[in-house]
Amino acid sequence: MVRVTTTDRRGALRAGAGLVAGGALAGGCSSATGSVAQPAPARATPSRTPAKPTPAKPAPLAAPAPRAFPRQPAQITHGPRDRPRVALTFHGQGDPALAHALLTEAERHGARITVLAVGTWLDEQPDIARRILDGGHDLGNHTQRHVAVNTMSETAARAEITECADRLRRLTGSIGTWFRPSRAPTASPLVVRLARAAGYPHVLSYDVDSLDYTRPGAPAVTRKVLAEVRGGSVVSMHFGYPDTVAALPAVLQELDSRGLHAVTTTELLS
Repeated sequence: MVRVTTTDRRGALRAGAGLVAGGALAGGCSSATGSVAQPAPARATPSRTPAKPTPAKPAPLAAPAPRAFPRQPAQITHGPRDRPRVALTFHGQGDPALAHALLTEAERHGARITVLAVGTWLDEQPDIARRILDGGHDLGNHTQRHVAVNTMSETAARAEITECADRLRRLTGSIGTWFRPSRAPTASPLVVRLARAAGYPHVLSYDVDSLDYTRPGAPAVTRKVLAEVRGGSVVSMHFGYPDTVAALPAVLQELDSRGLHAVTTTELLS
């Protein structure tokens, strides 16, 4: 028979306590049961959705710059009379829906026009500049606020020209192909000089006034234009008037029957 001494009992107790303590330390668990904690499962790496490509920005407009025509005066009223071409020019402001309708009607007939835009109108309708140029039309400067530029001081008149030029440059990359004074058929010598200093070699006037801004009705607009137009003519018309939109098809049809082609002012003089 094996006798167990008091000393042996104490040693066994110490050994058992050591095993329990060792198990607790090894498993990272403070439970009195001494069970060993299982390692935490690895976290799944979330799948990454591929970044969407940034859409390319539209290419900037390649707007034509003003051109000098050496055989033309500083203030142009018409083009060569020996060519079967005319330029329909429009003061650009007013209801944009009428402007879009007029552009569409001109293009339906294969015509190209010239738009002299007011700067404040461009501020309100910035997309109209791209619409005009994308249609193959000329775009120019008709002062910033459409005031009587000939009666203004030199400083104020200069601002009217350059502020509109700045709007055009910001929207199209160019100051536009032409400058036309506001509230007058022709520019004063001072305004001609200021326009040239702003980058416009010529001021664009006209030899046929449709008088559409007096709201005479579409038939009257048509009669007025067709009674006076001939080869080389520059016709003054306006956006913003329903009579003008209504008159345009008849004007273009009659021009075609006479063998006259409606072109941009740049084409008229080239």
